[in-house]
Amino acid sequence: MRLGVISALAEEQHGLIEAMRSPQRHLHGMREYTAGKLWEIDSVCVLSRIGKVAAAMTATTLVEKFGVTHIIFTGVAGSTDPGVHVGDIVVAESLVQHDMDARPLFPQFEVPLTGLSRLPTDRQVSQKLAGAARRFLETEEKGKLHRGLIGSGDQFMSDPARLKALKALLPDLLAVEMEGAAVAQVCFELGVPFGVIRTISDNANEDAAVDFMHFVKHVASRYAFNVIKNYCQA
Repeated sequence: MRLGVISALAEEQHGLIEAMRSPQRHLHGMREYTAGKLWEIDSVCVLSRIGKVAAAMTATTLVEKFGVTHIIFTGVAGSTDPGVHVGDIVVAESLVQHDMDARPLFPQFEVPLTGLSRLPTDRQVSQKLAGAARRFLETEEKGKLHRGLIGSGDQFMSDPARLKALKALLPDLLAVEMEGAAVAQVCFELGVPFGVIRTISDNANEDAAVDFMHFVKHVASRYAFNVIKNYCQA
């Protein structure tokens, strides 16, 4: 196995490269890919930057150029469910591109020519991620683990009215972010097992931007580091 670890922002991956044994840095496509050993697992870490196209390019490069066999996307997200709170962790069981709408050619949310609107994660990877997250949350003595649907779109969600409309269309939606479903499509098309794990940073409302930046700077890196550590050591 060669594990690819993607995050959108540096704060969401802080500490992982420092923990990597024998790191080797490679510049490609305006990104720095760092290859080495994470707790004895052959790994490549990279920052995708924000958005679906950026994430898709990064995931494709990990597979095609760096030969990764499994991918994990780790970062933060906004809650879309009253039962999902800041500090909770969501492990995706499936992902949807909530801004995909090719009607009337295809149903809303369906990725054209795939027949899918919800792209499933790999069961084994997600199960292992959930276990890693659960062990970390037990040490925190706060925060809950959720598993279910995550939505991705090229929109920072901070409008309660827009969120309410989206939730009406996708009642089981737990969180929104800007990259995961693009990685899901790449991995589906290339046949690569993958998982997406998100720490809830905000409630996707008018305070989202302030809450997001504070959480990313002060909390997100600790969550990501410890969950990936638990994953690799399992």
